[in-house]
Amino acid sequence: QVQLIESGGGLVQAGSSLTLSCTGSGGTFSSRAMGWFRQAPGKARRFVATISNLGATPLYTDSVKGRFTISRDNSKNMLYLQMNDLKEEDTAVYYCAARRTATIGVRSELFDYWGRGAQVTVSS
Repeated sequence: QVQLIESGGGLVQAGSSLTLSCTGSGGTFSSRAMGWFRQAPGKARRFVATISNLGATPLYTDSVKGRFTISRDNSKNMLYLQMNDLKEEDTAVYYCAARRTATIGVRSELFDYWGRGAQVTVSS
């Protein structure tokens, strides 16, 4: 049973930085592409970033390019999202997700496993 647990969320001021972590267990973490998605209040869940199983080919949604960095440490079964220069519009619940395959994806339906989410709130 694959389990994903997010941590590191919180309340920060605009312009601040925050790092989200996702701990994976069950299955072979290093065989799976991973991603981060977010859901703002009243809105659909949306793609943020994705990374292949070995850490190559990171891909970001346009609104976070240059501010967010996705990375992973397969030796620790960990996925990270470094978020810099946070804006109010980044406020959302952030979800860690895993695919059964090694290749990246940007659509939520391509991901097979999900964490419960971590709240990130950015105040002005």
